[in-house]
Amino acid sequence: MDRERSEVEDIDRSLYDFRYEEKDDDFYRVREGLTEDIVLEISAEKHDPDWMRDFRLQSLKIYNDLKVPEWGPDISGLNMDDIVTYVRHKTGMQATWDEVPQDIKTTFEKLGIPEAERTSLAGVGAQYDSELVYHNVKEEVLAQGVVYTDMESALTGEYADMVREHFMKLVPPTDHKFAALHGAVWSGGSFVYVPP
Repeated sequence: MDRERSEVEDIDRSLYDFRYEEKDDDFYRVREGLTEDIVLEISAEKHDPDWMRDFRLQSLKIYNDLKVPEWGPDISGLNMDDIVTYVRHKTGMQATWDEVPQDIKTTFEKLGIPEAERTSLAGVGAQYDSELVYHNVKEEVLAQGVVYTDMESALTGEYADMVREHFMKLVPPTDHKFAALHGAVWSGGSFVYVPP
């Protein structure tokens, strides 16, 4: 089945250009590309358990073996050698908004996410590039047994068995090439458990 190459009208990206004003030394980045060494570097940087490192490597193998899906636009020009798959701000995750570095706060303000919204929700996580940089849950939610934490803490902490049992079961790496890409280089995100 031949697909027509899709042309998408370019958008005004100036709203997002502020991210490039930041100093490079505020960030940790892997080099461009998608190789076993890069996947291993991401896994080591994130202190993955052995099973997750192996999952990432298996996902990379699946990614390399699968063809680009035919159900989407033609993206044959995509070159993973030109893409950095993991970037994180060196600040780490903060428990209070006051502890979040000003450059990150400025980013959220420019994106139109006011502090009132970030603090009024039952639980909120703010992801910046590849990592959560802020995470907070209201006490009354925790008192009901709800768990809301970052994926890395769940993966290596007391919820590790739950993560292992359910991670990428709904859309497994074998589903399509880009599900496999996600399995190889995923980062960040939230873990939510609501007791029955």
